[in-house]
Amino acid sequence: MKRIMIAAVLAVCGTAALADPVEGIWQTRKDDNGNFGHVEIRPCGPAFCGTLVKAFDSTGKEIASPNIGKRIVWDMVAYPNGVYDDGKIWSPDRNKTYNGDMTLAGDTLTVRGCVLGICRDGGVWQRVK
Repeated sequence: MKRIMIAAVLAVCGTAALADPVEGIWQTRKDDNGNFGHVEIRPCGPAFCGTLVKAFDSTGKEIASPNIGKRIVWDMVAYPNGVYDDGKIWSPDRNKTYNGDMTLAGDTLTVRGCVLGICRDGGVWQRVK
């Protein structure tokens, strides 16, 4: 009985230690101004959130941005087959918040946001790290 309990504890701890595939740093597509950023996605409660950690101009030069440290993605719930849904996505270039969903395929993350049934393609983000 003791061995079964130890095995159960190790299984639970081992599973909790595994990172979800969406965790990491993602490079966004260029916005309406040609700028892009690096968003770090991490667990936040039972879902996933992403914070802007770096910003770049259209030439790829890192720039100071008042949006660094701001939440870009939040409350994304993981579903099977690489789908993340039921969350929100904030678009800094338009200062709008959308109902969001994301689809993960390897090192690409397809992002989309919708308001009142009108959806905006957030493009494909590439994994940086």
